[in-house]
Amino acid sequence: MRWSARLVGRKAFVQPPFWAAGSSSLGSGLSPNKEKIGNNFEAYVREGYKENGIVFACATARQLLFSEARFAWRQYVNGRSKPLFTDAELALLERPWPGGTTGELLIRMDQDSGNAGNFYATTVDDDGNVGRAARGPSRRLSRMRPDWVTIVVGSNSGHPNAIDAKIVGYLYDPPSLGKALEPTLLLPGEVVHYSPLPDPMARFRGMSWMTPVLREIEADKAATKHKKKFFENGATISTVVTLDKDIDPDEYEEFVAKFKAQTQGVDMAYKTLFLGGGADVTTNGADLKQLDFKVTQGAGETRIAAASGMHPTIVGLSEGLQGSSLNAGNFKAAIRLTGDKTIRPLWRTAAASLETVLTSPGGGTFLTYDDREVAFLRDDTTDVAAIQEKQAITARQLTDAGYTPTSVVEYLQTGNLSALEHSGLYSVQLQAPGSVPPAPTPAGG
Repeated sequence: MRWSARLVGRKAFVQPPFWAAGSSSLGSGLSPNKEKIGNNFEAYVREGYKENGIVFACATARQLLFSEARFAWRQYVNGRSKPLFTDAELALLERPWPGGTTGELLIRMDQDSGNAGNFYATTVDDDGNVGRAARGPSRRLSRMRPDWVTIVVGSNSGHPNAIDAKIVGYLYDPPSLGKALEPTLLLPGEVVHYSPLPDPMARFRGMSWMTPVLREIEADKAATKHKKKFFENGATISTVVTLDKDIDPDEYEEFVAKFKAQTQGVDMAYKTLFLGGGADVTTNGADLKQLDFKVTQGAGETRIAAASGMHPTIVGLSEGLQGSSLNAGNFKAAIRLTGDKTIRPLWRTAAASLETVLTSPGGGTFLTYDDREVAFLRDDTTDVAAIQEKQAITARQLTDAGYTPTSVVEYLQTGNLSALEHSGLYSVQLQAPGSVPPAPTPAGG
């Protein structure tokens, strides 16, 4: 096992995996002696993400929006926010792996955190170095499958619930495929750990947004299966066939076989049925209209979308489109709500987690997101023109009031009012107090 020397002598325990190793269910539970939620990563991916259209639509819409941002450094000097800037270190995020992009990295982050509650990654290079040792030109990010990662927690007392308990490492232990593969233990500063939704039953792990709506996901799957069976069984409601009590077994079996051949399956729906020999046909149950799946499933779809942080309109669900298809203002409001309530907070959390494996320029500098070129956050051309016009008026007013042009530009870029610096000059001519303005130049002079 690859152990860091820094962990030698440290009292520690291994926090149990988030996922129940042998479980195939989507359910969750607690073990009396372990802190865990029975979230099986593969089950969430298979039964939720890959097999439920609503979950996939919500997750995909969220990922596509989340992937639009880029990253930059922001410096704070004396509490003042300076303009965004980049450096060579951010190339790791622009090209996280060969052929990869920032957008692909963000999609992976949201994908893993959505299904497992956590995304893990570290740096590697072609020389086999991992973590802080990976410094070569081939340095890149390597995603660690979340169900193969265990958080190692340590404290001075060795008790997992001690007040001073903290993460001392991440144990990456993938299954071996015929060849022995030793686990790798990485320090906290060597791992990107992105968990935007904290698990209230754990100290350091995150929770999948799907967990609170498992019943809605299962109900949606059941309703979809019900509709499928409706068409498979003749696109009719349940049918009861009563035969003469004196019919012999052979005749009964022959009748059943012929009846099924004439009625079962979508291709046989709505065809005329001819019966004889005293057979009586009655229907039982309700049809699709009576069951009103639109209302039943629509409510579940809305709850699933809400759990994902996506407005139903953005996802394209019928519940959201009813009001937005005729009202452009509703759609714009949905965009802004999704951006402010979901995407921007996720970007802030992602920036903080990614900064762990980067070398900061220092001097009060922090990694942040850059959304200036994000298409879905842009207003239409009219709004942009109006904003620019207001900014130009503001710039003129502030400059005429004596503020330095450089500080005015910085204020307009950052929104930081404290960035404004006064020149000491007043009036539109920006003359020093008590000074005599120059005489006008004579015409033709």
